[in-house]
Amino acid sequence: MTDERDQYEERGRRTEHEGRRERPGAAARRPEVAGLLLAAGGGRRLGGRPKALLEHRGRLLVERAAGALWAAGCGTVHVVLGAGAEEVRGRARLDGCVLVGNPGWADGMGSSLRAGLASLAGTGARAALVSLVDQPGIGADALSRVCAAYTGASSLVSAAYAGERGHPVLFGSDHWAGIAASATGDRGARAYLREHAGALTLVECADVAEPYDIDTEADLERLE
Repeated sequence: MTDERDQYEERGRRTEHEGRRERPGAAARRPEVAGLLLAAGGGRRLGGRPKALLEHRGRLLVERAAGALWAAGCGTVHVVLGAGAEEVRGRARLDGCVLVGNPGWADGMGSSLRAGLASLAGTGARAALVSLVDQPGIGADALSRVCAAYTGASSLVSAAYAGERGHPVLFGSDHWAGIAASATGDRGARAYLREHAGALTLVECADVAEPYDIDTEADLERLE
């Protein structure tokens, strides 16, 4: 296990370093928790600009979000790509990340979640820490808090903002099949989380993150 951890730390050094800019003193590595970044959106309400390629403070959103997952202590980081995937692969610095293609990205976030969870099968990961590329107000601090609530394959954890469930979320591997079966359209895991609300641990993150989305032209002002 130590050799595997060292390998991922070496391969992801540059990307993780970017995440450390946001959060000095990055969290201890958790090899059993995989970061899963959903970055396939086509930005329909942004004139068709892939969200992964938007820039914030001189960095692509996909680089920033992947770096935050490394800094939060994930043992691996899988990035699901869709719209503009070839350009993302060519431009983004995603050293050490596993890039997952989702040809069905236009069907909605559910397809990206299914593709990402499928990519974790057989990797030894026991949980997926899921974040969205279009939420730059959520960084390594919130991710670390949710990751710290992991206790095993049965874990089901969500960030909360003033008590309201939001992102990021952590899915223990016991839940992956059920989440994949219910993830359709843009619903993602919402239906599954509602049905399993009694098992869900909420971790308050309003003091360290802002859960806004970059969805419209007006939202782009937040990136300036």
